[in-house]
Amino acid sequence: MSDATGTESAGGSAEIPAGGLGLNRRNLSARTGAASEPAPVRIAHLGLGAFHRAHQAWYTDVADEANEWGIAAFTGRSPQAAEELAAQDGLYSLIERSVDGDSITVIDSISEAVDGARVDRLVEHVAAPDTALVTLTVTEDGYALGADGRPDLANPSVAADVEWLRHNLGAAEFDLSGAPRTALARLLAGVEARRRSGAGALAIVSCDNLPENGELTRAGIFELAELAGATATREHLAEHVTFVSTSIDRITPKTTPADVAAVAAATGWRDRSPVVTEPFHDWVLSGEFGAGRPAWEKAGARFVDDIDPFERRKLWLLNGSHTLLAYAGAARGHRTVAEAVGDPEVRSWVEQFWAEAVRHLPAEGLDLDAYRAALLERFDNARIQHLLGQIGQDGTTKLRVRIAPVLRAERAAGRGGEASVRVLGAWVAAARDGRLPADRAGDALAAAAAASGERSVVDLLRLVDPELLEDPAIVAAVSRAAGAFASV
Repeated sequence: MSDATGTESAGGSAEIPAGGLGLNRRNLSARTGAASEPAPVRIAHLGLGAFHRAHQAWYTDVADEANEWGIAAFTGRSPQAAEELAAQDGLYSLIERSVDGDSITVIDSISEAVDGARVDRLVEHVAAPDTALVTLTVTEDGYALGADGRPDLANPSVAADVEWLRHNLGAAEFDLSGAPRTALARLLAGVEARRRSGAGALAIVSCDNLPENGELTRAGIFELAELAGATATREHLAEHVTFVSTSIDRITPKTTPADVAAVAAATGWRDRSPVVTEPFHDWVLSGEFGAGRPAWEKAGARFVDDIDPFERRKLWLLNGSHTLLAYAGAARGHRTVAEAVGDPEVRSWVEQFWAEAVRHLPAEGLDLDAYRAALLERFDNARIQHLLGQIGQDGTTKLRVRIAPVLRAERAAGRGGEASVRVLGAWVAAARDGRLPADRAGDALAAAAAASGERSVVDLLRLVDPELLEDPAIVAAVSRAAGAFASV
């Protein structure tokens, strides 16, 4: 889906007009007759942000007509979203924003909103017999994996978590005073607690913009168990836990104070944490659910045997062009997706990149022409204020899965990959000029950008994908492209 997966708060909770009815379950029941009690928790979710609420929580709300599939949702980097939602009994308004106007719905599938620091509560939910699945929207970097797909032991948080796992997975009780900080380590602790409780089958469903995200999650968790020497945990993972891969799609920009005010004016609800999204939504899943799942297909989800083509179509065409807009569009002074794609020069760059990408996608079953036309229509929706600065965050990781594979494929086919090179060049120029949004590569990124001449290109590309350096023509081409954007 979108690049808003890390957005964890409404971004405007202080601007609520006076008056109106507080959004909570008692008031919702009195006004609409909706169930006043939350559904029992059967899903644990890591990454309580705007995208989760616009996507998985929305799908569950539509599908769960019998009120049987409640979500316990845990925040990532900040407790703010949990605090805001807990004050509203997990309820929030979803604003579907089209070119013709807004449609506002109250979503009630989140039964419990929890500060992610409450690892004890996460472990309890994962271990509970009623919990059938865990979903994740922790952003690409939230998996804390290196370029090789293994836990990044150079990351101090990962190294500390491995030590915690070594001491606790084999102990009689967990010492949660120094509980894990990374998502997969926290999840592994929950799986071990589930093994001890004898709770049985569990499905883990990754919903982040990563190729083969289910397999990547599986490999990362197994490797953590191996590093921790947790043989019994590994055996339980192999026998009782399945990993589902997904392709997700729904553009979800950051909520503004104006959106908060609009909900109050249109509905009378005083909602501190609404979410804005587009009418379009898509969810493709592949894998087994040993303990059941909501009937997400009622909301339009599709279940397939081979998800790879859908993943690549979405990662390259939607997310790849978003990344292009974030750097090349920003270099030309644009602030939002709609502004950037409205620039004829930038629009032509998007079309050129798509032409490269579709050469490496199956011609059958993906309806690529219609998909590209729909993307342009979605990008042109100026009522969705999708900020390029938000999309451009953590570019080091995003470029690795959205742009580098297309460039490598083009070069392997004997072509130059000029459109893909352009994206990397715009990113390199922004890094050198100090114009990049936040990136978790942090000091390593700053050091690479500070190197002189072509050395900086080499060091920056190494952070994205070391394989790119095996082709000297790529380094030279990216250097030229960066030079062009530096003069924009």
